[in-house]
Amino acid sequence: MQFLSPDSGFMRGLSDAIDAIWINILMLVCSIPLFTIGAALSAGFDAARRDLDGIGHVTANYLRAFKDNFVKATLIWLVFGSTLAALVYAWVVLQITPLLIVKFALTIIWVIGFEWVWALQARFENDPGHTMLNAWIFGLSNIGRTLALVGMDLVYLALVAASWVYMPQGLFLLIVLGYGTLIMLHTPVLEGVFVRYVGKATASGGLDPSRETSAGVEGIPDRD
Repeated sequence: MQFLSPDSGFMRGLSDAIDAIWINILMLVCSIPLFTIGAALSAGFDAARRDLDGIGHVTANYLRAFKDNFVKATLIWLVFGSTLAALVYAWVVLQITPLLIVKFALTIIWVIGFEWVWALQARFENDPGHTMLNAWIFGLSNIGRTLALVGMDLVYLALVAASWVYMPQGLFLLIVLGYGTLIMLHTPVLEGVFVRYVGKATASGGLDPSRETSAGVEGIPDRD
């Protein structure tokens, strides 16, 4: 019964899955006012990273990160949330053929930024403007990882759509797993890039490695 050992891969994976579900529940609750979605997402990335590193307790980590990121993440969400609303309006209402290229381009730009900005906000100290700029820099210069992140999200959305049509009773499970599970899967992909910049910032400034300043992050990172 080695697989039932607390140190076995199975038990660690089960523990991570349970923590991902709890992070998802915390994000859902904290997103109820809608304008707090950005802070909820940033806190989710912070809690997931610390959980995978075995640091602290999930709930305490999440609540602390939600508080720490609230102002800056909310400002970022005002940009991404309003832009998302405009894009949805354009796709649903503005059925004008010449606008298709513009809508596709803006949607791609939005998606690239969205995949990186919340983890960057949770990981590095920076003003909202530079955090958003760095999100597109990281996303474009690490396009392979960006495509991997988008692929995970598309698989989840496809499962939700398929469940909605063919097996509605499965929707509850997918909602419970939700974006918290995706964040757990996203975190190793993102940290594979961030670790280079965290190391530089820590070595140069003796900073807390859990949340770095923007040292070494403002420029374009190396490609994978």
